[in-house]
Amino acid sequence: MLALADDALISSQRLGWWISRAPQLEEDVAMANIGLDQLGQARALLSLAGAATGRSEDDLAYLRNERDFRNVCLVEREQADFGVAMARMLVFSTWQHELYSALSGSSDAMLAAISAKAVKETAYHVDHATHWVLRLGDGTDESHARMQAAVDAEWPWRAELFETEFLDDSLVADGVAVDPSGLQGPVEQRLEAVLHQATLNVPDTTSAYSKGRLGRHTEAMGYLLAEMQHLHRSHPGVNW
Repeated sequence: MLALADDALISSQRLGWWISRAPQLEEDVAMANIGLDQLGQARALLSLAGAATGRSEDDLAYLRNERDFRNVCLVEREQADFGVAMARMLVFSTWQHELYSALSGSSDAMLAAISAKAVKETAYHVDHATHWVLRLGDGTDESHARMQAAVDAEWPWRAELFETEFLDDSLVADGVAVDPSGLQGPVEQRLEAVLHQATLNVPDTTSAYSKGRLGRHTEAMGYLLAEMQHLHRSHPGVNW
């Protein structure tokens, strides 16, 4: 639950950067809403994870150090190019949609309820990203080239989404969690269908070294946390 919460929290932080920077006003609002969906998922999962240790969602979000976060490296890297943001959203949201669809049948009632709500949200995120990937990929020569470059940049980082070394096998056996490796086929089939429709090539690249699930992050993560945690750490114990 902590890993899934961190995925959503860090993704939300990155999406928030686009408010006032998106290519059109309507897209500012769309990116904000998607970021808020991710933040809502993170809050629910952090609360659930914190209940087991007596820590609040704020404690887990703001008072952990970089090595304690369990998000995949895919979501933490900078995405100042709009094509990169859409390519990443397509990959990440497609995976989330498949994952939450499976987890909606979890034997943990709270996790199942959170997942059932998230399925509806991530379906919209996938649709939004797909719209832009198709529009840019099958657009002008320049938009096609830039969208292909964005897909090429994000594709190597998807592999960590399907790794299992961080997961306790007993959680899968008990029906609480799902084996992420079993999601790879359905996710990549959906992604490749979108890329083909967008006249983009499926990258043939080596997977990036990505061990965020084990607390080993990219250089970008430290800067992101410094910004995200600054206010809370500057005023410890403050009530708003």
